[in-house]
Amino acid sequence: MTRFTSARVAAYTALAAAGLIAGLALGRVEPVALAAPFALALVAAAMLGHEPRFSAHLSLGRERVIEGDELTVTIELVAETAVERLELLLLLPEGLSAHGGPARALRLRAGEERTLELTLRCEHWGAFAVGPLLVRAGDVLGFKSWEGELGVAEPLRVYPSEETLLTLVPPLETQVFAGNQVSRARGEGIEFADLRQWRPGDRIRRVNWRASALRGELWVNEQHPERNTDVVLFLDTFAEVRMEGRSSHDRVIRAAATLGHAYLQRKDRVGLVGFGGVLSWLLPESGSRQLYAIADTLLTSDIVHSYALRGVDVLPPRTLPPKALVLALTPLLDERTAGALLDLRARGYDLIVVEVSPSELLAPEPDSPGELVYRLWQLSREALRWRYEQVGVPVVTWHEGMPLAAPLEEVNAFRHLARPA
Repeated sequence: MTRFTSARVAAYTALAAAGLIAGLALGRVEPVALAAPFALALVAAAMLGHEPRFSAHLSLGRERVIEGDELTVTIELVAETAVERLELLLLLPEGLSAHGGPARALRLRAGEERTLELTLRCEHWGAFAVGPLLVRAGDVLGFKSWEGELGVAEPLRVYPSEETLLTLVPPLETQVFAGNQVSRARGEGIEFADLRQWRPGDRIRRVNWRASALRGELWVNEQHPERNTDVVLFLDTFAEVRMEGRSSHDRVIRAAATLGHAYLQRKDRVGLVGFGGVLSWLLPESGSRQLYAIADTLLTSDIVHSYALRGVDVLPPRTLPPKALVLALTPLLDERTAGALLDLRARGYDLIVVEVSPSELLAPEPDSPGELVYRLWQLSREALRWRYEQVGVPVVTWHEGMPLAAPLEEVNAFRHLARPA
């Protein structure tokens, strides 16, 4: 640790020297008597001011928590020598807060072991590093102090909170693997599809005896098989709108975490594409391992500004399997994302665009000079939505404060009305 000498030492030294010099110059004992206590204090500080020796170990109760949860940080102290005054400060990143503050002060006896516990509240999602400890130890008279860092920073992952979704957007096409999604094709399943005449090779258990009795010949039931879906979450990371701690990208991450968890619970295969200045992707997989992989990737997702022209050709082919349902989460701020999504639609992908509206963050004051600019900007966004609708892509707007289930229900209603046409 680094050693520091307080200003009190310099003041005491100056007073003791001044008293001795005055006594010698005047030939009187009174100034020397006045300076003697200060000189004795300096001698005592030199004798008692030994460097303290102690160690600290920092540990977290959990390494993975959900946004809004609380966790306990344990600090274990072991003193080899006595520490008259020990001050501790736990370094916390933005997004974490400690009840009662991150600083503590205490006194340790020689050979004493003490355990401190701090309760942290996770106020925002992210990948954080908690620690290390900043320590300051002082001697009994307060003349000297030692400062340094102890312990190592502990990693902490705070996952974004998720919303409750009762229904999800079904895909137009399913895959060949078993799942919970009813396929439009016919085969072995539990959902009734139609009746047809018996053919050689049909199983006896599929015979509909009531219909066979009415028609005088064997008829069998046809079912819709249960299949899974390939879902790709397409995140626009080219640009965002941020104001007063609110961000459009923050809502994109929360929506992706909610949708990924919901589709994985339905035994679908979920992949992730971060399309922006830095490309990132996860191949579609299923299971709890994929859930953690998606959550960890979302924690490191960030907006990276770039002027490079990008298209979907730069993505590996396996990230966008055929018949995949592509859910695009975008604030519709960059033309490169608009061009890439239109390219996906032209290639035959089942595309849905969820516009994470930044309008609430940019709305000007009424009758202000920026109101006309704002209205022109809104018209340009309406024109972009019209381009998507012209090629059959549903575009729904997710406003701030609105539950995510509302735009998803709007997509389902759009598909229900569009199919007969």
